[in-house]
Amino acid sequence: MQAPGEIDTFDRLASRLSMEERQALLAKLSSYAVLSKEVLFHEEEVPPKVDVERQYKEAPWYTKLFLFILSLFKGKPPTKLFEDRLIASLGTMIEKKAPGLFDYRRNLLLSGFWDEIQSLKEAARFFYEALDISLNRDRGAFFSFLASLELDFVHRRLLTDTDPEAIGEGNPQLTDTDIKNTINRTLDSIFQNINDDERRIMYRNARSLHCLKELASFLFDRLSSAFAQDAQTKGVTAPTYLVLDQLYALNNVLFSLQDPPSMALLETLFIFMLQERNLESQIDLNTELKTLLSRAEESLGRIRQFNKRIPLTAIIRCASRNLVYMPQSITGGEDWFAVYRDYWKKQADERYSRYIHEKQRRELVQELQDFFKGNSIKNLQYAGDGPQKEGIPVRGAFSLAFLFTFYSVLFVEEINRVLKPILIDGEFYKKENRTEFTEAYNELLKLGDTIRSFDNKLSPTGDLGKLYDLARQEITALSIKRRKIQTLETEASDEAAGIIDRAGKALKSLVAVLGGIIKGEAGGRYDSLVNLGSLAGRNGAYLAALKQVQEKLERALHLLTEISKTDF
Repeated sequence: MQAPGEIDTFDRLASRLSMEERQALLAKLSSYAVLSKEVLFHEEEVPPKVDVERQYKEAPWYTKLFLFILSLFKGKPPTKLFEDRLIASLGTMIEKKAPGLFDYRRNLLLSGFWDEIQSLKEAARFFYEALDISLNRDRGAFFSFLASLELDFVHRRLLTDTDPEAIGEGNPQLTDTDIKNTINRTLDSIFQNINDDERRIMYRNARSLHCLKELASFLFDRLSSAFAQDAQTKGVTAPTYLVLDQLYALNNVLFSLQDPPSMALLETLFIFMLQERNLESQIDLNTELKTLLSRAEESLGRIRQFNKRIPLTAIIRCASRNLVYMPQSITGGEDWFAVYRDYWKKQADERYSRYIHEKQRRELVQELQDFFKGNSIKNLQYAGDGPQKEGIPVRGAFSLAFLFTFYSVLFVEEINRVLKPILIDGEFYKKENRTEFTEAYNELLKLGDTIRSFDNKLSPTGDLGKLYDLARQEITALSIKRRKIQTLETEASDEAAGIIDRAGKALKSLVAVLGGIIKGEAGGRYDSLVNLGSLAGRNGAYLAALKQVQEKLERALHLLTEISKTDF
């Protein structure tokens, strides 16, 4: 179970959208704007490799003769001179079709290229925040949300057919282990039945996602830093040999990012982006999404225009003097299925653990009602116990509720009456037994006030409660906000743990001391009372009451231990 302060992606905006709301949102997004389906990179526009040897063989005889004669003066083979002519021709073509980008004679990138790179950088960086959130923080949750839009039937099966509560209710004869095995078999069956078309849809999205991330995280600034003022051109230029490796990398990414992202992928990106920005605040989802969609279309348009205007493959061929160069498709996105499957297996494990946890807690609650003579547990008002409870999430809230009920129902009404005579009149054989009894008794006597004081501390007007509300409402960087919230939740949980620990030790001490008093083992660590006979009276009623109190304290200690196993 998640620690206090840990913010699980699927417990926020994404998970609060039902399947119907997600699909309705997708339809609404589609109605806001017609996202261009034109490819971002036209693969057919990449010039084919130039076979220098073949073209030389096919050249007219007089061209070959001219190059042969020229080779005698240049000291180069005719084929090399022929290749130089092809490269020069390519450079001339670049300067004619895309002027201001590349000077092939000086092998320089010009200011026009710098301008285009800045535009591409701005377009790519729009996606950076959402891509960083989706791919670096919780890829499994991201693919799960995306699949809920693209693989609707699969997602519904994963939600309903692996629900341990439903499986248990529908098959009461199954043991907990049987339920767990059923869930695992169902998961395997669902994943095996995802067909090829569905896998292709998800893979296409995963590829688009990965390539967008590679473009968004490309080191544009490093490329731009190679440009400097040039007196001849009166603008900025960069020697291509300084940035050739970066041009290779950029061209490979652009070549790989051919298809624009689907509307389902954009919805998922935007949802994850917005939930990080607006963790605790209310947002106008429709307005935010409409704005983001407009910006996405603008950014994709810039990427598309860059590819149309910049003959990057031709520039690289000319700059590297390699006429057979071709961009290569980058790898990435192939692991989407493994990430998606592992996420759902983890979700199923956590869901099953919660099911067992709640089942154990229900059984405990019934046992506690018997222990408290039908009285219900007195929950703390401001200590959150689980994700659905208001207040500060506190690890140990259920244990505190148990201790507060124990104090109110049993200790004050029954146990204190029996123990008080020992505190006032009891004559211990061993001084250390008296000290331990007194300290434990006083710890339980003030337990009610201690827990009430702690609960008030968590209230909106309490020390921790005020700080917690301020941290939740603060407009600051998300990482700082999370850290402040988590620190306060940890502080509250640590204080609760201290109360529980002291109460547990007090119960244990009283059980031990009372055991010594009742059994009266001389020479043991815990001995009896000198005046036990006078306290017990002739009919022995007090001694019987003392035994009952010891049993209740022992049972309270046992229940507290059991509760702690389910109280995270």
